[in-house]
Amino acid sequence: MLFINLHHHGFGVAEIFWGLWLFPLALLVYRSRFLPRFLGVWLAIAGFAYVILSLTGILLPQYQDKVFTYSQPATLGELVFMLWLITKGARPPALDATTLSSSAV
Repeated sequence: MLFINLHHHGFGVAEIFWGLWLFPLALLVYRSRFLPRFLGVWLAIAGFAYVILSLTGILLPQYQDKVFTYSQPATLGELVFMLWLITKGARPPALDATTLSSSAV
């Protein structure tokens, strides 16, 4: 049981890092304009949700199920991001005619 409990707590600590890596990704998505900005906002919210969920699991495990229920829509941001890339892809902004003619010279 010791190793099972240790695995559970290690998973909670790893979940903190799952949330933290979403912050730079959300910032890149938000600033790049290759993807819609709402995806960047949703990824940032998902990062907060993962960090809160993991800290709740470590510090207040009796409330983890309730926090998981409320944070589930936020954590779906990663899934929406993946599906957006699969279906629509990242489209760079269109270049105007003046930029195209000046780059040809």
